[in-house]
Amino acid sequence: MVNPIIKPSSELRKNYNNIANICRTGKVPVFLTWNGQGDTVLMDIETYSRREQELEQMERLLAAEQDRMAGIKGHSVDTFAKNMKKAIEEGKKRAKQPAAK
Repeated sequence: MVNPIIKPSSELRKNYNNIANICRTGKVPVFLTWNGQGDTVLMDIETYSRREQELEQMERLLAAEQDRMAGIKGHSVDTFAKNMKKAIEEGKKRAKQPAAK
């Protein structure tokens, strides 16, 4: 992890544009303090969205691993590939059909 950027919350009130620019250009969160204690984390929307997507992916992977460890059978790679090809072909057929009015 990179060294955290720590600012007092009063800095946010005084110099929002500078702090927001640090978040946007550095793609790092800025930790705000209140009376010397950690209080809030500020980050740009792109970084936040990326972190949320990564967390969702990790949750799905964890759920799949928990299922595997519990003995719940999933799909083989061959079955998955077959199902994906079928779905792609169905999508192509639907795309060629005229739109319903």
